[in-house]
Amino acid sequence: MPDRGDPDKMREILAPIWSADGDGPQLAENRAPAEDISPWVATMVSIRAPADPGEMVSDGLCNDLTYVRFVFNGLWTAEYPEGKETYQNEALVFGQHSKFMPLTCEGDIMSAGIGLRAGAWHEMTKRSSAEITDRIVRDDLFGLMDEEFRSELNADTTPVRWNLALEEAVRRFVARVQPDPPDPISTAFQRASFEDPMQSLHDFAESQNISLRKLERVVKRDFGVTPRAVMRRARAMDVAALLCGVSDQHEEDELMLRYFDQSHLIRDFTAYFGVTPRRFRDRPRPLLKVTLEQRQARRMQELGEG
Repeated sequence: MPDRGDPDKMREILAPIWSADGDGPQLAENRAPAEDISPWVATMVSIRAPADPGEMVSDGLCNDLTYVRFVFNGLWTAEYPEGKETYQNEALVFGQHSKFMPLTCEGDIMSAGIGLRAGAWHEMTKRSSAEITDRIVRDDLFGLMDEEFRSELNADTTPVRWNLALEEAVRRFVARVQPDPPDPISTAFQRASFEDPMQSLHDFAESQNISLRKLERVVKRDFGVTPRAVMRRARAMDVAALLCGVSDQHEEDELMLRYFDQSHLIRDFTAYFGVTPRRFRDRPRPLLKVTLEQRQARRMQELGEG
């Protein structure tokens, strides 16, 4: 068995995903959803990386969306303050994060996922995102454990087919439940976090003709954290994307201008990810990189750059 969390082994396991030349089976698909479910769904992201038994990838997650995922084959372990929890072959809801969450996968990395727009979780379930912040919850919201979908969500099919099955599951849920679209305040705030995460919350609230108190209430309900925390998370994730090589290099100067000095950047980044930017960059981040890549794609689409 390789050393757990060994960087070279992690690169070996995940290499086919990032260097696929199109000749073999597609090992990941990250794309926008079908138009009819796009009011609630921001992204479809499915990934498969077969591994030998006992091989482990040690990384973590940092979600700025609520994700519904079906994970299979591999044994996933999340770390919480009170201890560890394992997951395998089940439908899960991954809440948004207030900080980086350590996560490992032993064996095959296979995950079919739906990223819900800010506020969609509340409209679909009438529950606050604050209830699942920094948590992975066993909840088969879209019926992915049903036999019909399990016939598609398995190791014998592909991420392309997984995403199509997920879209159909959401489509049926929407037809049955008929949820309202997310609150436009949350939609606007998500865009604002992409556009300028240094902007004044007072100015944003004023642009929406709402009070700061209402902004706090809506954002906590739909993002799971405070407005200030959403913006701080956006800044940290933008820097992480740069360090992982998934953002445009021309953005570097703009990102650095958000900080008063280098110590400010290091302090802000370390508070969120638990390590300095230098240490963050020194090891591969295969699981987090998937999240950062789809976030960058969403960001460019929202800002009209994609």
